[in-house]
Amino acid sequence: MEYKISNRLRMGAIIMMVLGLMGVGYGFIDSHGYTEENITEKLAAEHHGHGDAHATESHANEHSDSAHGEVASHDEEAHGGLTQHEEHALHQIHNRPWSALYVGAFFFFMIALGVLAFYAIQYAAQAGWSPVLFRVMEGITAYMLPGAIIVLLIAVASGTIGHYNIFVWMDPDVVAHDKLIQGKSGYLNITWFTIRGIIFISGWALYRHFSRKFSIAQDSADDNRNFKKNFRISAAFLVFYIYTESMMSWDWVMSVDPHWFSTLFGWYVFASMFVSGITVIAMITIYLKSKGLLEFVNDSHIHDLAKFMFGISIFWTYLWFSQFMLIWYSNIPEEVTYFVTRIEHYKLPFFGMLAMNFIFPLLLLMNSDYKRINWFVIMTGIVILCGHYLDVFNWIMPATVVDRWFIGMPEIGAILLFGGLFLFIVFTALGKAPLLAKGNPFIKESEHFHY
Repeated sequence: MEYKISNRLRMGAIIMMVLGLMGVGYGFIDSHGYTEENITEKLAAEHHGHGDAHATESHANEHSDSAHGEVASHDEEAHGGLTQHEEHALHQIHNRPWSALYVGAFFFFMIALGVLAFYAIQYAAQAGWSPVLFRVMEGITAYMLPGAIIVLLIAVASGTIGHYNIFVWMDPDVVAHDKLIQGKSGYLNITWFTIRGIIFISGWALYRHFSRKFSIAQDSADDNRNFKKNFRISAAFLVFYIYTESMMSWDWVMSVDPHWFSTLFGWYVFASMFVSGITVIAMITIYLKSKGLLEFVNDSHIHDLAKFMFGISIFWTYLWFSQFMLIWYSNIPEEVTYFVTRIEHYKLPFFGMLAMNFIFPLLLLMNSDYKRINWFVIMTGIVILCGHYLDVFNWIMPATVVDRWFIGMPEIGAILLFGGLFLFIVFTALGKAPLLAKGNPFIKESEHFHY
């Protein structure tokens, strides 16, 4: 049985991308309406319009300096006659559209990479329950390559044409005055950042290419040779993945705060991408089944996907709390400033994300019966995905815009842009091969799986 992307879905994805581009474009145009010539005027208007809303901004800029490693003069006047407060505010305003674009791009990319890891685990474990879902997973992972390239391009562009709007260590003026970043400059430089990114993406893409090739070839094979090849490369890929995923999380996420680090951060990012990926597998599977296309998928498969959604949500919470508790109670200024900034200026997304990623999955999916109810799994999945978008938002925004955050046109535009691109690529890939991996040696076991 094959699936062809409907014109309605294709048009919906294209409309999402167009609306997203408009929102992103508006964000860049609006932010660049703030210039050195009018920043004083605009900040005064903001302050007057919002009362005391920005009364703590001076304090916020101190955190910005710490997070970015910026060492500026303590003179009242900065470059071009601007005060430090005005210069920092201008920099943060210009950061916002870049950061919003990066958050949206990374969120959809990490879903695809999380699915790729889950897919490899199924092959390496020779799981008997999941082969009926393999083509759904292969469709989702089609977004991994373009998604990863987009993330890397945005990161590099922000340090070249965007005047260091995401990664402050890309700014030679900052590095020249910051001893800590200078000590990391052998690792944190644009050249090696780009080279490492290309290595990561190449390895992930090669595995996806050959695994998909062997999976489709197995459908018409009269032996299990292709399956065995897939088993071997999946086991090797997981070793490559666990190293590169950690390094990617240091490069693409943690280095926005070059003064801060956590030895647990790679696992924390992994948990977020893993549960997000599994959630999307469940949601797309339920959608296709509702269209009568996955009649071989039963309630037990949905139950097991929901069980992973529940279990990995608990695992994510364990990692979040472990990282937070150790840093918070040790109260070392260089470490705790990471959470101080987020609690002080991001109370709603910070604690809201915690509720959406832990409390909601715990309450909604604890009961085994609810894991078999499709609309219930979809509802929980929406909450989980929104929660993990906020998780990515909390990784990036405090380091780049400090308290000048808002979920408005640039953020929604980025979600629509990359969400539309994600849907278009995934559903196009789903139509390029039968939805049942009929040659897999475990396919009969999977079709008759009951729990």
